[in-house]
Amino acid sequence: MPKTTPTVAVQMRGIVKEFPGVLANDRIDLSVCSGEVHALLGENGAGKTTLVSVLCGLYRPEKGDIFLRHNGDEGLVRAEISSPRDAINLGIGMVHQHFRLVPNQTVVENVILGMEGTPLVLDLKSVAHKLQNLAEQYSLHVDPRAFIWQLSVGEQQRVEILKLLFRKADLLILDEPTAVLTPHESAALGQTLTQMSGEGKAVLFISHKLEEVMGFTDRVTVLRDGRNVATLDTKQTNKSELAQLMVGREVLFRIDKRKSQLGEVMLSAQNLCALNDKGLPALRDISLKVRQGEILGVAGVSGNGQRELAEVLTGLRKLTGGQVFIRNRELTNRPPLDFISSGVSHIPADRIGMGLAGNLPICDNLIMKAYRHRPLSTGPFLNNKTIIRFAKNLIDTFDILTPSQATPARNLSGGNQQKAILAREITAGRETKRHDGTTLLIAVQPTRGLDVGATESVRHSLLDQSKQGSAILLISEDLDELLALSNFIAVMHSGKIMGIVDAGAADIHDIGLMMAGELT
Repeated sequence: MPKTTPTVAVQMRGIVKEFPGVLANDRIDLSVCSGEVHALLGENGAGKTTLVSVLCGLYRPEKGDIFLRHNGDEGLVRAEISSPRDAINLGIGMVHQHFRLVPNQTVVENVILGMEGTPLVLDLKSVAHKLQNLAEQYSLHVDPRAFIWQLSVGEQQRVEILKLLFRKADLLILDEPTAVLTPHESAALGQTLTQMSGEGKAVLFISHKLEEVMGFTDRVTVLRDGRNVATLDTKQTNKSELAQLMVGREVLFRIDKRKSQLGEVMLSAQNLCALNDKGLPALRDISLKVRQGEILGVAGVSGNGQRELAEVLTGLRKLTGGQVFIRNRELTNRPPLDFISSGVSHIPADRIGMGLAGNLPICDNLIMKAYRHRPLSTGPFLNNKTIIRFAKNLIDTFDILTPSQATPARNLSGGNQQKAILAREITAGRETKRHDGTTLLIAVQPTRGLDVGATESVRHSLLDQSKQGSAILLISEDLDELLALSNFIAVMHSGKIMGIVDAGAADIHDIGLMMAGELT
């Protein structure tokens, strides 16, 4: 369907938003047209989410104005948006990075929850029928009668989008919509957004993934340090230019992956079997080895046993069969502390939920693996001055941007949260007093949701560790990342290893077939 002639749907002028000690938005101008997919790009902490939170009524700006076009009128009209209800009444809706759904309610119930004018006696069958028509129109297939907890992450996102479409939103804001999606789901979402814009809707798309920005957006606005540094037609720019605008320097997309000297076997997993949280088989007879200096990548579509594999290799989940050896020491079904003392470090996929204690200061988070040992503690007592020096050293070494060591971890940007986890886990092996200080690092989605600058930093840190002799099991859904960093790639499907391939000679098509359960 041809796109309508672009006209400005919303215009933000001179938006200023401050938090204590932070100027999040500094006189930002932004215009989004009807009939376009407009990308909002920037590093973690650049002010993107704050800006769209102002637009959808979650924040009130200190300065600035918002103008909207109403009902095809020629001119823009100044809008007062004091709450999310004001925004949705004006046709503005947002899909947040962390979904706002009620798990124990159905899709239909979530869609109509909080809607104005909802009758006392609900006709859920009629709502389900309308929802089904919308789902078919936009290829957002989901069962209206299903409970939210029964849906995959990708399906839950479709519910959030359907909720906005059902409420007749004309401007849809999507905050990091592909951070939790598989490559196939991301491509499908791109087609849906293109269809929406083709029907005259305005779509504001926040992303860190430059391939997606280049693939299905019309224009892109780049923020840096709370300011608008450029607005460009997507066809007239490229990934390198956008990355440089985001971080203020050249970003190297190619990684120099020199072959490491492989040493002794750090991890030997033999015939692993385990159940998932529902009591169903998650790991089925998995065997693999990782040596010093090696990065073994694990590829697979989300939900095929990768999370359970990481958990059994860090003591967080019990095995129902098989054995785990770390440097020839059997740790099968031993508690996490035994894995830690054997030199196993863990970068979990959930930074805030598992990787950090969000309400604790960053210094407390940095010592979580080391506080049991001298010099950070003497017996049951912590040495505060030594802890401050220890934390400051890690903050400087790993370039963690934080106002102070006492700043709560939840207040850091995603990239700096990940750097903090890396700093703690990489140095944890040195505290185990092993003869060489090398570790086995289990890294799960280490760059998910990070901007290009933070992604580059994390990937280089992983490569540096492998060159220093650490063994790394890298679990990622980003095939480009696995091919760039790994020596070998193990492909998982339905809890099984379909094959292990040499990353230097791997064929993406063959890996894709194995991810789908086909042997090549």
